Amino acid sequence: MDSRSHASMQHLLPARHRQDGTWRFTVPPVEGSVPWVRHAVRDLLRRRRVPLGDELMFAVELVLSELVTNGVRHAALLTPRVGVEVTLQDGRLRLGVEDGHPYRPRALEASPDRHEIGGRGLLLVKAVALEAGGDCGVTPTAAGGKVVWVTLPLR
Repeated sequence: MDSRSHASMQHLLPARHRQDGTWRFTVPPVEGSVPWVRHAVRDLLRRRRVPLGDELMFAVELVLSELVTNGVRHAALLTPRVGVEVTLQDGRLRLGVEDGHPYRPRALEASPDRHEIGGRGLLLVKAVALEAGGDCGVTPTAAGGKVVWVTLPLR
């Protein structure tokens, strides 16, 4: 099937089905990957016509910035590529960032400690996810790394 046939079939499907799917890509663990990921995901969501208002789009960009920055800053030595996964399914958006470092961030499970300097970005991610009615967590990978993920409901 050529791309024109596929595109015209997309218009015949209900809007919910046009949006659902999973997209994966990898980026090098360098600072320049952070804005690239943010823009790439924003463009993907716009092309898929995902119903995100400005506030939720800001939350998505903030979450991605924090998660990819953590992968770049804390896992670069053990991570040749940082993985990013975007899933739209059943009215929910799931963002996952995978790196090869075995350390599991505790900030998603804890309350802020005034004496700790790091980890506040992940606390912000947790707060954004919970305020939007979503969730967040860390899942180990078979290769010994982890995926830090956030789910957000689409309204």
